[in-house]
Amino acid sequence: MTPAEIIGFRPPRRRLPAAFAALTLALALFAAGCYLPVRFDAEIEVLRTGHYSIQFDGYIVELPLYESLFKQKVGGLEEEKKVETVKADFKRDKGTQDIQYQRRGIFRVKWQDQGDLLRAKMVTFIRRNAAMLTVSYVETTGLVSIYGASLTKDNIDRVAALGLGTEGQIRVITDAKVVSHNAGSVADNPKKGANFKTYTWKVAGFEKPPKLTIALR
Repeated sequence: MTPAEIIGFRPPRRRLPAAFAALTLALALFAAGCYLPVRFDAEIEVLRTGHYSIQFDGYIVELPLYESLFKQKVGGLEEEKKVETVKADFKRDKGTQDIQYQRRGIFRVKWQDQGDLLRAKMVTFIRRNAAMLTVSYVETTGLVSIYGASLTKDNIDRVAALGLGTEGQIRVITDAKVVSHNAGSVADNPKKGANFKTYTWKVAGFEKPPKLTIALR
């Protein structure tokens, strides 16, 4: 049984072409941490004051552990030790609200953070050496960029061989001026306020990466 079947997610059936190695993905497999979100909901809010909040709720595969279980190279106590290592890795980040092991290398993760981008300059989920989502502010330009990590050809091949995929939704909510984006949909958000809009991407497989740039001044 694959991770997707465990959580009721059906990954894309097509294999990922090698050409995707050159793409930047909003949610990706990371060389440092080897974490891959397979089903998730993420929301980022950036105010024109520079204040931000980020929330992530989803299922994340720790690829080396899943691959070892997939090939029946580990089990029993060794699996338990590796699970505790992954949990400790996530808990080192103050944004981790909860992490629960499901099975076969899949973890349910709830993470959130908030603060002032004018001070922080850069915020990442989960951290800089294993960044799934990044929100950065450049003081000289006044621009906020929301972007992701890159996926190497080797990791693309590993993901495809294991039958893994990703599915979820990313929302960016802001009352600031958006100067560029490739969101699938844009809607007013009257619940937040008259000037607020919600930019939404529905992620299904490794496709066109979400990108958005905001001008704070």
